[in-house]
Amino acid sequence: MSISNGAVIKKNDNTMSTPKDPSSFRPLFSTISPNQGAEMLRYGWTKPGIISLAQGEGSLKTPDFISEAAVKALHEGKTFYNNTLGTPEFRQEVATYYATHYGLNMPTNRIYATSSGTTAMHLAMTSILEEGDEVVAITPIWKNLLGAIEITQAKCVQVALDHTDAGWTLDLDKLFDAVTNKTKALLIVTPSNPTGWTMKGPEIKQVLEFARARGIWIISDEVYARTMYDVKRSTSFLDHAKPDDRLFVVNSFSKSYAMTGWRLGWLVGPADAEPAVRDIALYNNMGPPTFAQYAAIAALRHGESFIAEQMALWKSNLDLVMDRFNTNGRITMIRPESAFYAFFKVDGEPDCLSLTKRLIDEAGLSLAPGCAFGKVSEGWVRMCFAVSEQRITEALNRLELVVKPN
Repeated sequence: MSISNGAVIKKNDNTMSTPKDPSSFRPLFSTISPNQGAEMLRYGWTKPGIISLAQGEGSLKTPDFISEAAVKALHEGKTFYNNTLGTPEFRQEVATYYATHYGLNMPTNRIYATSSGTTAMHLAMTSILEEGDEVVAITPIWKNLLGAIEITQAKCVQVALDHTDAGWTLDLDKLFDAVTNKTKALLIVTPSNPTGWTMKGPEIKQVLEFARARGIWIISDEVYARTMYDVKRSTSFLDHAKPDDRLFVVNSFSKSYAMTGWRLGWLVGPADAEPAVRDIALYNNMGPPTFAQYAAIAALRHGESFIAEQMALWKSNLDLVMDRFNTNGRITMIRPESAFYAFFKVDGEPDCLSLTKRLIDEAGLSLAPGCAFGKVSEGWVRMCFAVSEQRITEALNRLELVVKPN
């Protein structure tokens, strides 16, 4: 033992440990894998005249009736604290939405307002995951979801979709075989970003039965549920789940209602999850802004015609993209069932980072590299086509400056 500046310092005679630097960041953040999509996006922003189709958002502004509902709420003084998990009106409107479009009787104590779908995902994960747990995730998958798992210090086990000329498919045996005694949850994005693959009812039933038998959670990201091209909505895990299933369903206003900048979403969980989700939200951001929740109510209540308008634009653009790719001769793309992404690979271009950088440098076109969506996606590229016909046409012209047709 020694005394320094009046403080008693105990020394271990056998070991000398290096003291922690109190000004440092958590070591965790030096180990999180880089978001190569975000890095390429930032690189593209430095180039004048760039056309960026790397992010997942459309070009239509938020409908006026939604913005006007927010302004009305502001003028009415709806600017104070509210229930952390959402105003009573918001939670009831989401319940009504499920009754109208899903035929479900959803109690409001299972509905939690969140500041974005991403926040909903973090709340779900933070409430159940801890260091040493495993999450089995279907890939390709948005990098932010993989990062959310890393932040909880759980381990992600990736199970890849298979792809053929007929489309993307999931081998359920491969998914189930990836589950170990450390598995805490399955993470399923349906409809999928970036592939547009959607899990069907019979598969959902099998996954639910498997999860019940193993006593594990399912986290289903259903943000793209209303972006289907041939039906009104995708099949939800909620269509087949029991009220007490270990199931979280994530949703958002960003895609279907052109509200990416509003940062609004919701989470559905079993009733007994409410205290855990509430406490985590309370110590995080205390829930989304009160006035914005009234804009969300307007979106759910009056948004069907806007969704139809938006889907018509996206379908027309998808047809245009498929026609151009089919005549290019070097591009392979599986037509998506949903969402607004062209996920493709180019013959002779195995390095997607190199290709996307060349597209920025040589053609002024910013796209997302497939490697940002998991190991299975190396060599693929994602392009968002939820923009005007003029803009997607110009983007395709620029693409062919680098990916020259055969």
